[in-house]
Amino acid sequence: MKIPNFNCKIEMYCAINPSEDSEKIQKSISNIFPYSKIKIENSSIFAESKDLNSLEKIYEAVHSKQSQKTFRRNMQKNLRNDSTWFYLNKQAAFVEKIAICEESEESPLGPIKVIFTSSKIDEIIDWFVYGDEN
Repeated sequence: MKIPNFNCKIEMYCAINPSEDSEKIQKSISNIFPYSKIKIENSSIFAESKDLNSLEKIYEAVHSKQSQKTFRRNMQKNLRNDSTWFYLNKQAAFVEKIAICEESEESPLGPIKVIFTSSKIDEIIDWFVYGDEN
């Protein structure tokens, strides 16, 4: 994975349901989003990083599963100004698997929302989806 020199804030957010163990949710996030700062507030968990290396596991999954079209479609659909987002399945993340959700309901306990914010958001999407093919 070749990392471009772009400033990008990457955030992950998900709700913690009353039936869930917050430590397991924290593990789910750290499994797929290393190098991030994680904090728990009330019944939610937030993670943030400005290091594109923290996307390595998701990036590798996008490219190994040939799911670039799905990610690109979701990121383009959710593009607003200098930000875009997509959902990941929370249960899959717990076992270190990356599974995109087209809709939040596809993750029974709620999804993990991944948000990218950058003044170069189009270039970030191209890098994330096409990588070194660009």
